[in-house]
Amino acid sequence: MMTTEEITEYLNREYGGNLDPTYAEAGDSWITVSPSVLREVAKTLRDDKNLQFNNLMCLSGIHYQKENELGVAYHLHSTIHDHKLVMKVRVPEDNPVVPSVESLWKTANWHEREAYDLVGITFRGHPGLLRILTPQDWEGHPLRKDYEQQESYRNVSTGI
Repeated sequence: MMTTEEITEYLNREYGGNLDPTYAEAGDSWITVSPSVLREVAKTLRDDKNLQFNNLMCLSGIHYQKENELGVAYHLHSTIHDHKLVMKVRVPEDNPVVPSVESLWKTANWHEREAYDLVGITFRGHPGLLRILTPQDWEGHPLRKDYEQQESYRNVSTGI
């Protein structure tokens, strides 16, 4: 089983030392990846015989309101080697586009739709990026910190 630091060192041999782990005081440490290399790094994490992250346990959309950014956290697990890794990507609020990993881990399909619906992140290359929890004509993204709830929807009060 490899630690986040060992996985980062291993990946840096492939990606030229551009990945740095962030050590959390509580919870899991993580690596931050640029959207431009996200799919390539994700494919390496899945396919490399020493890593084999064959399970995307969770994918969550995040709103970093103070920084005017949105992000995605990917919680990965190798059932073969028993490593775990958290990988994060951040994008500006005014261009929240991240490559889809749905073709690498099918479980990402619904997770990406949820992050799109509730936080507003667009996953480029997703096969059917539609809202999953709110109606298709819903205004806004309910998990953004600046979200203002609609007073009504189709002439029905939303409870404000």
